[in-house]
Amino acid sequence: MLIIKLKIKTSKLEEQVLFYRDVLKLSLLEKNKTMASFQVGHSVLVIEKSVDFTPYHFAINIPSNKIEEALSWVKSKVAILKEGDYEIHNFSHIRARALYFYDCDFNIIELIARAESNLIEESAFSEQSFVGISEIGVPVDLIEPFYNELQKVVFAPVYSGTFERFCAMGDVNGLFICINKNIKDWFPVNDKAYSSEFEIDIKCGKGLIKLKFMDERILFR
Repeated sequence: MLIIKLKIKTSKLEEQVLFYRDVLKLSLLEKNKTMASFQVGHSVLVIEKSVDFTPYHFAINIPSNKIEEALSWVKSKVAILKEGDYEIHNFSHIRARALYFYDCDFNIIELIARAESNLIEESAFSEQSFVGISEIGVPVDLIEPFYNELQKVVFAPVYSGTFERFCAMGDVNGLFICINKNIKDWFPVNDKAYSSEFEIDIKCGKGLIKLKFMDERILFR
């Protein structure tokens, strides 16, 4: 399941353009008074201006062998979000390592290197190393009803976790990270999780599927 496009909202469009274009050095595809879009590997990130904004969490896959280089690259640009003294976090149950940082809206951005993907890069790490957006956070009151609704529109089996507090749905290339927002906050800094609206285009066995998350439901667009 590939995430082809992710659209999120912003309270600071101009600041976000400067961050993604000038700090992360992503290619700016389009910009007008209300939105901007950027190339993130095989994905497009769309940021739309809105007064109705709450923060997001999303992840970007990077090559399996590049987490240490990615850490140095990110630290040269922004502060790393730590848990205690840890800057790189090891998720042995899914054979992955990750790091986290904020953008200008205090969205939590995760760079994750997955051994399962077996993507090896020989050149030095840069923004060109971003493989694509691989996760979007989906905070809800109850995980199982969301899972059941999701299966009606796209096949996204449980990848890890349970229906109690955390459940990743999909596969190594594309995941809905669903949490019970009443009992869990966002790792690693325990930021409050909001059910922020987003739109997402996914490529899977059924072709291209366009979805919207709104009012804790996932719907066709």
